Amino acid sequence: MHIFGQDVPFVTALFLMLALGLALSFEFVNGFHDTANAVATVIYTHTLEPVYAVILSGLWNLIGVLTSSGLVAFSVVSLLPVELVLNVGSGAGFAMVFSLLISAIIWNVGTWYLGLPASSSHTLIGSIMGVGLANAMLSSHVFGEGVNWAKAREVFSSLLVSPIMGFFGAAILLLLLKALVRQPALYKSPEGKAPPMWIRGLLMLTCTGVSFFHGSNDGQKGMGLLVLILVGVLPGGFALNPAAGPADIQKIANDARQVEPLLLKHTPQILTTQDATNELSAYLKTTGVASEKTFGALVGRNREVAIELEGRSSFSDLTVDQRKGFRSDIYLLSESIAKLIKQHKISDPAEAKMLSKYQGALQKETKYIPVWVKFAVAIALGCGTMIGWKRIVVTVGEKIGKEHLTYAQGASAEIVAMATIGLADKYGLPVSTTHVLSSGIAGTMAANRSGLQGDTLRNILLAWVLTLPICVLLGAGIFSASLYVILHVFGLS
Repeated sequence: MHIFGQDVPFVTALFLMLALGLALSFEFVNGFHDTANAVATVIYTHTLEPVYAVILSGLWNLIGVLTSSGLVAFSVVSLLPVELVLNVGSGAGFAMVFSLLISAIIWNVGTWYLGLPASSSHTLIGSIMGVGLANAMLSSHVFGEGVNWAKAREVFSSLLVSPIMGFFGAAILLLLLKALVRQPALYKSPEGKAPPMWIRGLLMLTCTGVSFFHGSNDGQKGMGLLVLILVGVLPGGFALNPAAGPADIQKIANDARQVEPLLLKHTPQILTTQDATNELSAYLKTTGVASEKTFGALVGRNREVAIELEGRSSFSDLTVDQRKGFRSDIYLLSESIAKLIKQHKISDPAEAKMLSKYQGALQKETKYIPVWVKFAVAIALGCGTMIGWKRIVVTVGEKIGKEHLTYAQGASAEIVAMATIGLADKYGLPVSTTHVLSSGIAGTMAANRSGLQGDTLRNILLAWVLTLPICVLLGAGIFSASLYVILHVFGLS
């Protein structure tokens, strides 16, 4: 079949369509599972009718996706096993994509059906860890080698800290409001009618902000996976940034020559081809520091990049196979340099700055997101928001505190959620909108001495604790089963 200017076998094309459909389905489920948190406060304070609230939220989720930077998207992708990222179009690569998306969708739909505000971020990351562990065992690697533990710790730190920030931040903000804003209507429970206009404006603003940042943060998870699928199956069109011009290509070639002496300071040997690939892949899998051999692999890869780009004015000058191989080269080179800098292996600030600029130029050509992918994810997320919001809204609005949510409580929780998610988005960290907002509402209830419903909090906590291990098991089990089917039934190696 001929797709995006490239001929692919029918089975591969079929799997491509299925993988893209699953990625968009994940974002659709994410929409009605997570985005419901953004509309809970405006609905339960009678600020907006439900239909207008979900349309407003869906629209701003869409805008958030379209204006997102892509940092979160590739932060999630970096958790995947390196060898599967480099070979997404293989049978194992398809098994990885199918398993992590199917397991995430199963858990999200299950917790949504029960009305539990579980985290789509935890769900997806747990599935990724399960795939990594299963891949390591099936490939006879050391157990746990398939997981980027350094990146996993960074991601889990943000997922753990953000609900704590939500709880205490919202509680403190509510107490500040009570001390500074002497408006009794702000602290009363709604009485079945819309609040004063200035309160409505405040709550609509916070709903808009949470929706925007949710789209900007959560929407990127699906975008990263979509791009990864396209790169693996259709490298001719998506392996390298098609917007790169002659100046971009020449800059990479020049920078490659400039950083070579810097890298040679650390090694007496130079690795090329498969040896360099193996060494850099192993370096990225572990939390260890770089060795002389690692620097030798970097020098070898760096020289290949400079040679490949010599005299080129466009990536279209490369054949499909060359583009695929070149993407692998600069992906390994870019990720390894980023890790070197993070480990402070380059002590000279000027040299570290030079390497950082080079790494940024390389990263720009592999970590890009086509505009149509952003639109597809935005539409899926927005449609999901407008369809299945009610179950989670009921839990957030009615079942966390023992008293009805007041205007001030709703505004405090959403302002803190908006700020927390926006901050995480800036630094490329995936966080849970669900946990931040739910914990924020719980914080305002505690600060207001409104009381907390133990059964609901216990169920939310249980879902929070169980999400990771269950999704690890789901991801590992589905990966093993789908890999067997793909290899032995469809014959795709």
